[in-house]
Amino acid sequence: MDLNADLGESFGTWTMGDDAAMFPLLTSASVACGLHAGDPVTMLDTCRAAYESDVRVGAHLGYPDMAGFGLRALDMTFDDLFGAVLYQLGALDGVAHAVGASVDYIKLHGALYDRTVRDAEQASAVVAAIQAYDPGLAVLGFPGSALLGIAQEAGHPVFTEAFADRAYLPDGTLLPRSQDGAMLEDLGRIQERAVRLAVEGEVEAVDGTVLRIEPHSLCIHGDTPGSVETATAIRAALERAGVELESFA
Repeated sequence: MDLNADLGESFGTWTMGDDAAMFPLLTSASVACGLHAGDPVTMLDTCRAAYESDVRVGAHLGYPDMAGFGLRALDMTFDDLFGAVLYQLGALDGVAHAVGASVDYIKLHGALYDRTVRDAEQASAVVAAIQAYDPGLAVLGFPGSALLGIAQEAGHPVFTEAFADRAYLPDGTLLPRSQDGAMLEDLGRIQERAVRLAVEGEVEAVDGTVLRIEPHSLCIHGDTPGSVETATAIRAALERAGVELESFA
C-alpha cells in the first residue's frame, strides 16, 4: 500500500504543514507546482528531500489560484487549463531532475480534483496536457472519476486513492469539509479504517453502507492540525497488520 500526502505547499515566509516530519512516514509526495501553492525554492527543497528520503514525487496540479489556495473552482477554457497543466508539469519536472529525482505521477488539487470527478471537459483538458508532456505518466485520483476514466482511455496507468480520515457518503463520494464530521479525529478509528481499506478494500459510509474501493494509495492530509500524528498512527497500524508499504509509482 502506498501512503501519499500533499507537500511543498509553503510560499515565501509562509509555512504550510511540517514536511520534514512527514517525509519519513510516506512513500509518495504530491508536490505543489507553484500555481495554487509553493514557490521555486520550496519546490526545489521538497524534491531534494523526497529524493533523499526515497519517496516518489508526484506533480500536484491545481487551478492558478494562489490567493484561494486552489480551492475555488475556475471556469477555464480547454486551452487555458491545458496550458496551466503543462506549465506546472514542466516546472516541477525541471526542478526534480536538477536534484536527481523525477516526476512519477500526477495528482490534482482542491477544486480541480473535485471538478474532474464529474466534469469530463475539464478532465479532458488535464489529460490532454499530461498526454502531450508524457504519454506514460501515471495518474492518481478518485475511484470512478471522469479524470481516471479519460486517462485510462488515453493509455495512462491509473491508480486510485482513499481517505482513512474522511467521512464517505453512501454514493462513494466524500462528505464535504463544510459539514460536521467530514474530518475524522479519533486516531483509533482512523487506524481501523486504514487497515480495513488496505487489507479488505472497503470502508464504511456515514449511514453504515460498506463501500468497495480497493485503493492503491491512502492519502494523508499534510496541511491539517495533527497531520504528523495521524500519519504516524496510520503507518504504525498498517505495519502491525503486515501491510507492505511501497509506492504505486
